[in-house]
Amino acid sequence: MKWNSNLLDHLQWSDTIINKEAKQKVAQQISEKVKNGDVIGAGSGSTVIWRLYAIAKRIKDEHLTVQIIPASLEIAMTCENLNIPVTTLLTDKPGWCFDGADEVDPNNSLIKGRGGALFKEKLLIRSSAKTYILVDETKIVNKLGTNFPVPIEIFPGSLTYVETALKELNVTEITLRLAKGKDGPVITENGNFLLDVRFEDIKADYERRIKSITGVIDSGLFIGYDVEVLVAK
Repeated sequence: MKWNSNLLDHLQWSDTIINKEAKQKVAQQISEKVKNGDVIGAGSGSTVIWRLYAIAKRIKDEHLTVQIIPASLEIAMTCENLNIPVTTLLTDKPGWCFDGADEVDPNNSLIKGRGGALFKEKLLIRSSAKTYILVDETKIVNKLGTNFPVPIEIFPGSLTYVETALKELNVTEITLRLAKGKDGPVITENGNFLLDVRFEDIKADYERRIKSITGVIDSGLFIGYDVEVLVAK
């Protein structure tokens, strides 16, 4: 039996969508790549939301069989609202995935994680044969860390230890991300805390070094991944 939910019918993106028109255009590019029988990984963020609307239209108009592996609860709920079937990495492997990014450098290395789903997003990218990163021109930088800190997901009990260990790198600022709609810290999709960390300079081995700290689940650094970046102008 399918639930009849008025709350899902009125699901909306939780923040202001920036560069909406450009994101809609790139969403159309992604929807055109969808083929019947595809299993697709979907990251998180407003850019992903727009792609799902475009994909849902093709599914409906062309009677396609498509499944989405969502990186966040919000994306899973959006798929439910749009009648897009969802699956998981436990049972299916994505043929390809798509996502946004907070920053993209000239080597297509990324900072991601403002939405708090960075661990699942990284897992989807690692599991997919092809990854498309959709951004607008404001996300293109010459150097990672120019506009945004690096999100780092940590086990809550490791907070003080991870803070101390991170200071051995060239950290300039560490903050515990606080929630807007509740008191206290943001809780990730996995029930963890998020640190937002600024570095004087992000070196090529920092993703590996940060991940090696006991208590760190993962970071929002995506360095050296095989991704195709599509820029909305």
